[in-house]
Amino acid sequence: MKTALVTGAAKGIGRAIALSLAKDGFQVAVHYRASQSAAVETVNTIKSCGGVAHEFQADLTDPEQILELIKSVTDEFGEIHTLISNAGVMHSQLLAFTKLEDWRTVLNTNLDSAFLLTKSLARPMARRKQGRIIYISSDAALLGDLMRCAYSASKSGLLGLARTAARELAPSGVTVNIIAPGIIETDMTTNIPETRRTKQLAAIPLGRLGKPEEVAGIVRFLASDAAAWITGQTISVDGGLYMA
Repeated sequence: MKTALVTGAAKGIGRAIALSLAKDGFQVAVHYRASQSAAVETVNTIKSCGGVAHEFQADLTDPEQILELIKSVTDEFGEIHTLISNAGVMHSQLLAFTKLEDWRTVLNTNLDSAFLLTKSLARPMARRKQGRIIYISSDAALLGDLMRCAYSASKSGLLGLARTAARELAPSGVTVNIIAPGIIETDMTTNIPETRRTKQLAAIPLGRLGKPEEVAGIVRFLASDAAAWITGQTISVDGGLYMA
């Protein structure tokens, strides 16, 4: 049975990904930072459907805790086959008023953690000649996003990280891909002012917000054997908001 580590899996997109991979027979390591009760709920939901899962706590801004997380997951489930780097934070502020400490917190959480997780897992995946690494980026990386310079920059950084990792790991059969969700119905989007929501919907050709399960469906495909010849790619899941 393959093991998947899903960071930020207590709620929202991360939870949907964890549930989806469990349906495909993965043992799922449900990572959380502070939302323990929600993580336990995710684990219990997987178990109630006959799946295998366990929750793991770590602050991904701390490199030592990242190493401990990987060790704990490996001790519990064995080698990690699939990494879903999903955990992230977002601060909203005009660029001119963004504090350096806020900038660094967002990049540390969203980009540095993905680098450190990948760095730790690249060699064992390459040694086994199998593995999947999937970064959850954002359309903000492709379009920019008002009042979210740090978030957009951090999510854009994942694109470069993924393409380099994809080239380096390709000879070992390990794939690295990016999913860039658009505006998804999660806790992050519940408090969008009505005027902004109206403008956002008008910009989406399919005329609605996305669902976490629709992002999870692409993860499910990229983590499968059917996607073995896909690497270094960015897939937008956004109702047509970004069309390259």
